[in-house]
Amino acid sequence: MQMPISLQKGQQISLAKEAGPSLSTVQMGLGWDAIKKKGFFGFGGGQADVDLDANALMFDASGQLVDVVWFRQLQSKDGSVRHSGDNRTGQGDGDDETITVDLTRLPAAVTTVIFSVNNYTGQDFGQVENAYCRLVNTQGGQEIARYNLSVQGNHSAMILASLKRQGGDWAMTAIGAPSRGRTYMDNLPDMRPHL
Repeated sequence: MQMPISLQKGQQISLAKEAGPSLSTVQMGLGWDAIKKKGFFGFGGGQADVDLDANALMFDASGQLVDVVWFRQLQSKDGSVRHSGDNRTGQGDGDDETITVDLTRLPAAVTTVIFSVNNYTGQDFGQVENAYCRLVNTQGGQEIARYNLSVQGNHSAMILASLKRQGGDWAMTAIGAPSRGRTYMDNLPDMRPHL
């Protein structure tokens, strides 16, 4: 069993090479935990909910936004991209939100898919416990790549990665570009250089 690649900013991997040519569906998993508050003398701290949101934006060759999957639209118009639903607390183990992309069903006009994450509750990533993003081959559940968000510092949004069509293959690039704002719309200018 291959170990997942711990992605570094700017690193590019071929999905066919890493996950095998039979790769047809990938899932972006986003996970995090609530922020544990420090109480007086260590007592009565409690926790603050964190609402991270996973987004998948689909662009055509000219850089036009064709479709978007996020907490207000849980499925792309053609059904090839699906969101698991909005998790507003980070409660529970494992992935808190997932976006599944059927690469074989993406419209031919879509040449780039960009994954991003926003903190709707506004805390910066340096405050969020155990935040990560990962890419999984849904056949067999093999984790292809993982990106640690908690070490990222004082911004509330991040442009995580892109999938770009390259002939019959898809190349994934870890972007890791900081951004700000509560929804993907605030991040579009920061995405332009990565199209």
